[in-house]
Amino acid sequence: MAAKIYTKTGDLGKTSLIGGTKVPKNHIRIEAYGTVDELNSYIGLVGDQVTDNSSRGILREIQDRLFTIGSSLACDPDKEPGMKMPDLKETDIHLLEKQIDAMNEVLPPMKSFVLPGGHVAVSTTHIARCVCRRAERCCVNMQEENLFVDPLVIKYLNRLSDYLFVLSRYIAHLLHVTEIPWRPRL
Repeated sequence: MAAKIYTKTGDLGKTSLIGGTKVPKNHIRIEAYGTVDELNSYIGLVGDQVTDNSSRGILREIQDRLFTIGSSLACDPDKEPGMKMPDLKETDIHLLEKQIDAMNEVLPPMKSFVLPGGHVAVSTTHIARCVCRRAERCCVNMQEENLFVDPLVIKYLNRLSDYLFVLSRYIAHLLHVTEIPWRPRL
């Protein structure tokens, strides 16, 4: 018999961190890893819409790193040293930077801000970028509240949002979609 997906342990508004510590479901740590989970779902949606196999492969790598980040955020930091948890590495950030630089090589220089839009894949990538920024803000908020968050997580999310912005432009380029410049009303 298959295990049931529902446990009923969260019916009273509490959940357990990895390590067993119970916290309310609106705890900042839950908000942070929930936002990373939302981001991971949007990255999957972007990957489903990208026509470039190389970008699709990088997005799968990113999804794996987001699971790593989610597990780090979901873990009780007092109990984590005794557990085998996957780690984020500086090389993960270098990969994003390398990809940003490679995409920028073929993109025209920006002359203005661009509005999200022009193609569903471009717009979806911008949504992922916005969710990534929110995940980053959640982690910074944790840090400000003296709750442990690995500084590499914040750095990765910061670079990932840059990657997603450039990816949105790159997708537009590959699809021959004209970027929509923002023309401020004066």
